[in-house]
Amino acid sequence: MDLLYLILGLIILVAGAEIVIRGSVSFGKKLNISLFAIGIVIVAGGTSLPELASCINAVINNHSDLAIGSVIGSNIANLILVMSATTIILPISNITKNQIDQAWINIGLGIFLILMSYFYFNYVFGFISIITLTFIMYSQFKKGSLKFTEIKKGEYSVFTSVLLILIGIIFLIYGSDLFIGSAISLANYYKVSEAVIGLSIIAFGTSLPELVVGVVSALKRKVDFALGNILGSNIYNVLGVLGVSSFFGKFTMPEILAKQDLFIMLIITFLILGFMLILKKIGRIYGSLGLFVYFLYMNFIFL
Repeated sequence: MDLLYLILGLIILVAGAEIVIRGSVSFGKKLNISLFAIGIVIVAGGTSLPELASCINAVINNHSDLAIGSVIGSNIANLILVMSATTIILPISNITKNQIDQAWINIGLGIFLILMSYFYFNYVFGFISIITLTFIMYSQFKKGSLKFTEIKKGEYSVFTSVLLILIGIIFLIYGSDLFIGSAISLANYYKVSEAVIGLSIIAFGTSLPELVVGVVSALKRKVDFALGNILGSNIYNVLGVLGVSSFFGKFTMPEILAKQDLFIMLIITFLILGFMLILKKIGRIYGSLGLFVYFLYMNFIFL
C-alpha cells in the first residue's frame, strides 16, 4: 500500500508542478514580467518542482537525510539514467562550449557539496545558493543559451492564473506529504536508511520529468535541449532545491553520502565531460554503459 501511495504522491506532485508552471507563466505575462524572470521558473525550476516540494517537506518534518539523498540521487539518475536513455535513442553530437561550461559548473558544485559535509546547511547557504543560481541563469540568458521566447504555455485571465497557481501549490503540498510519508514508511518497513530511500526510490521518482523530457527530445531529434535540461536541472537541484530547503531548517550532510555517493556523482560528471572534450559527442557507447552502471549502483546502495 505504501508503494501505491508513493506512486500516487508522485503523480500529484508532477501534476501540481505543471499547473503551477502554467499559472505562473500566464500571470507573469499579464504583469509584463521579463522573459528572464519567467524563464527561471520554466527552464531552471520546471522539472525540479517535485524535488523542491518533497525536499522542503522532508526538512520541515526533520527527515533531512531523505531530502539530501533525493537531491544527490536525482542528480546521479539524471547523469546516468536520463542521459543514457536519451543517447541510446539519439546520440548527442553537437557539443557546445556552453554545455561544457555547465559540466564544469556541475563538477564545481559536486566538490562544494563534499566541502559542505563539514558545515551546516542553513539560511546563509540558502542566500548564497539563490544568488549564485540567479547569476548563473542570467549568464546563460546573456549567452543566448536560454531561449525564453520559446515558452509556449497558454495565457489565461488573471483570476484563472492565480487560481491555477493556488491549485498547483495545494497539489504540491498534498503530493509531497503523501510521497514523503510513504517513503519514510518504506524505509522503516525494510529497515534501510532514509538516505538510501532518497538516493533510490525518491530520486528515481522525481527524475521522471527529466527522463520524459530527455526521451521526447531524442524522439524529436532535439537532444541538445535534453543535455542542457539535464545539466541545468542538476545545477538547480543543488542551488535551488537545497538552497530554498535550507530556509526551512538547519541540517547536515549524511557522512555516507559525502564519502561515497557524491564521489560517484563527480566521477560520472567527469566521464561525461571526457566524452564531450575527447570524443566530441555522447553516444550509444555511453548510453549502454550508463544503463549498466545505474543498475549496478542501485544494487550497490542496497547492499
